[in-house]
Amino acid sequence: MSQFNTERLAQVLLAPQISEKATYVADKHNQVVFRVASDATKPEIKAAVELMFSTKDQKVEVVGVTVANVKGKVKRFGRSMGRRKGWKKAFVSIKGGQEINFAEGGAA
Repeated sequence: MSQFNTERLAQVLLAPQISEKATYVADKHNQVVFRVASDATKPEIKAAVELMFSTKDQKVEVVGVTVANVKGKVKRFGRSMGRRKGWKKAFVSIKGGQEINFAEGGAA
């Protein structure tokens, strides 16, 4: 984890993705879904999650990271057509028995 700049890791995770699918994946596969920076790599995402959500009492271990690029939707603005910005979604697999608490973590 020392190979990454701490300031860079603080910018990698943008927000947790809260949706019906994200809740299902969290319960079924012990994964958490994040909206991440579009230039983030899998090792950076893993290091950022372990840095942000590990506490003195509990260390969060990431087993794997899967990334999906979400295309922006095409929308109308009056007569003209426009496109929303695309973004990157990361499915972070966490070791069994561990959990990420969004109320406590992310204070770095």
